[in-house]
Amino acid sequence: MPMTMLRKWIAKRLKDSQNTYAMLTTFNEVDMLHGVKLGLMSRFIKAAVSGLQNQPTINEVIDGDDIIYRDYIDISVVVGTPKGLVVPVIRNGDKMNCDEIEKEINSLAKKANEGRLSIDDMARGSFTISNGGFYGSLISTLIINPPQV
Repeated sequence: MPMTMLRKWIAKRLKDSQNTYAMLTTFNEVDMLHGVKLGLMSRFIKAAVSGLQNQPTINEVIDGDDIIYRDYIDISVVVGTPKGLVVPVIRNGDKMNCDEIEKEINSLAKKANEGRLSIDDMARGSFTISNGGFYGSLISTLIINPPQV
């Protein structure tokens, strides 16, 4: 079957591209020595930390008629459990790398699902992050977790 003009044009363009531009594919191995699966949540947390560092007024809380400026960044993460949503806090997220954040998320999620979170585990968060995509959402909005601004 003869090629159509469109098909000839597409074939020529693709062959020209192959002949002109360097093609590169890279494969990497992942060292799972520490057993940490890197997800996107740690990246979202690092982005939130960066935003809070650049705009410190967002990292404040309202206490009655006073505004309290925090000198630390603790990120609350929404975790779904069989009993409902809980919001444990990753302490000093600004001092952690992505591996450490993922480990802490996993540890807090495990405690949450086992019903072992304490009130202190869920107190004093600076900023809350939720992953609505886990439930199939394309877009989600949170209710502000008081006293966060």
